[in-house]
Order: sequence, then C-alpha cells, then structure tokens
Amino acid sequence: MFVIEGMEKVRRVIEENRKRKLTKHKKLPNNAILEIDNFSPLEILKLQRNLTRIAQGEGIAFIQGKGMHKPEIQKLYEELEECGKRLMGYKDCFEIMGKDRNSYSKTDLEATFMRMKEDHMLNGQLKPAYNVQIAVENYFIVHGYVSNDRTDYNTLIPVLEKHRKAFGKDCLKEVTADSGYCSEKNLLYLKRNGITSYIKLQDHEKRKTRAYQEDIGKYYNMKYEVFEDEHYYICHDGRELRHIRTEQKEQDGYTQTLEVYGCADCSGCEHKAKCLYRYNEEKNPDREKVMKINERWEELKEESNRNIQSEKGILNRQIRSIQTEGHFGDIKENENFRRFHYRSTEKVYKEFLLYAIGRNINKYHRFLHEEIQKYEGKKDQKTA
Repeated sequence: MFVIEGMEKVRRVIEENRKRKLTKHKKLPNNAILEIDNFSPLEILKLQRNLTRIAQGEGIAFIQGKGMHKPEIQKLYEELEECGKRLMGYKDCFEIMGKDRNSYSKTDLEATFMRMKEDHMLNGQLKPAYNVQIAVENYFIVHGYVSNDRTDYNTLIPVLEKHRKAFGKDCLKEVTADSGYCSEKNLLYLKRNGITSYIKLQDHEKRKTRAYQEDIGKYYNMKYEVFEDEHYYICHDGRELRHIRTEQKEQDGYTQTLEVYGCADCSGCEHKAKCLYRYNEEKNPDREKVMKINERWEELKEESNRNIQSEKGILNRQIRSIQTEGHFGDIKENENFRRFHYRSTEKVYKEFLLYAIGRNINKYHRFLHEEIQKYEGKKDQKTA
C-alpha cells in the first residue's frame, strides 16, 4: 500500500506540472518529486526486496518475453526499478547543478542556460551562457567577474569584495549601478561598509506615475503616526493600522524582517475595493486590511533614491550609461565579440581578462592622443 501511495503522489506531481505548462505557470521543482515520502534509491531497493520475498512466499514467478502476462507484483517491481534509475540520474544532475542553479549545459557543466537578448527565432530560446560583470572607472575596466548566476543580484558583492581586496578596504567610496543590482542584501552591504549607493530602484519609473502616488492601499500613501513609542498607520478612511507581529523570511541565505500591520475593523469602509488586494465582497465580505512592511529595506531604498536624484547622482548615472554600457556596446556590436572560445568559468574568465586588458591599452592610447577626455557630464540633461 505504501508503494502504491508513493507512486500515486509522483504521478500527481507530474500531472500537475503538465497542467502548469499548458497554463504557462511555473513548474513544481524537481526536488518536490524527489522528496516525496523520503524516496531514495536505497528505499526503492528495500521495497524491491520486500516484493521479491512476497512473490517467493506466495509462489509467484516473474516472467519475461513478449505475449506473456506479467503479474501485478512484477509490474510494481519493474516500475520501482525504472524509478530507481531515474532517481540516480536526477541525483547526479543535482550534484552537478548545485543549489543556486536550475539548469546546466552538458557540453559545459559550469554554464547555465539563459534567455539571450538576441533571439533570431523569436521563441525565447535558451542558450548556455555566463553572466559577465565589469567594474569601470574613468573608461578603464578595473575588474571583471564571470558568474553562472542568471541574475545580477548576487554578483555585486563579489565584485566589490574583489576590488577592496586588491586596493584596500577604504578605497571604495561610492557605487553606481542599474536596477538589476538593487536588493536589500546589496544595499545593506554598502551601508555597513560606508559606501554611498547610487543604485537605481526597480520601481524608479513606476514611482513617477499617478497610479503609484494615488494607490490608497499602499503604506507610503498613508499617514504615519507615533504615540507613546507605538508606530501605526492611518488609512484613507481614517482608521488605524496597528502593529500585530514581526515575521522573518529567509531567501538565498539572507534573513528579511517583516513588520505586520493590520486594521482591527474594516466593516462599512467604502474604499475596500481599492484598498484591499483582489477584494471580493461576495466571497469574503469580512476581510480586514493587513500589510507587511520590510522597514529596513524601505529605508535603504529611500536613501538610494535620494542619492540618485541628487546632482551628483544624475552625473554618476550619465557616466555609467556612457562608460560601462559603452564597453558592452563596443564589445558586442563594434568588435562582434559574442561567443567565448573556451569552457569552464576559470577559462572563460581568463579569456575575458585578456580581452579587457587589450581594451584598456586601447583606451590609454586614446587618452595619450587626447582622442577621449574625462567625462564631466551634462548637468542640465535629464537622466532616466
């Protein structure tokens, strides 16, 4: 009975993934299938031995060959045999892939499948690739970093640590980056190390819209009050949202702290439809307003947003868009360097490092002949 129940759970997960694929929803992770009932190759071997004993005890012979009707216990045995082989294959794949990735290339085990900007077939094809990062100062590439991470969140701190290790801990005063690097972990690292953040927020453009500024359900459009060391918010209808509890959430090895605020009574409020997310009066008429706020994350974002809106921040963003993005534009379009010739992270890094050295020599030559000069910025020009 245990075997049948376990196999049914596996089948349900596979069927659920098929439905999710049709509706374009994210699939359940393979780990969910592997961890069902603590399944492992050893457990499957034990179950196979039990089935063999049962078959011998009841005088059931396992038969082979075409046209032969196999007994049910043999079918279960063979199904477990197939599952064991697949589990061993999955185990090898997960060991190669590690915890931080969900794919890898069979021709280069350290490369991750990524969605490329160049998509000639217009079907969102994936290709094995590396995420290359560069640190630029006055047109020169100071550092390079090659990662198999698909996003930029986890690449900022390794680049900065590498820079501080090479030039000293106090050499870094400010960092300018685009919104792909904006995360609580990165901004907190900059603040703790005394580095000024000029990182663009992910909702930078959204903050300019009327819908953002007039959304009455968001905490930033509510009144914030303090009474006898107690913090609370006042909603659009004049009701108080007081602190209920503190929650913690761990993500990628980093712990986030969330403060939960809620209204004790939302009955009779005429703004419920606009204030509550996906509010349905028929299904849940007594639903109350509850909101979770990561206060440290919001404070770090506001500080970074003030920095990028300042005169210095506008100049830094102009410099970044010209110098850093200019390097990638030259590399890909003008010099047509779009493919690495070597495999593995170490060899790819060395190949890119040699290429970066050549670019720096070229920049130095142009500086000597005054073909380029240090960019002073256009302070009257608007920057995105």
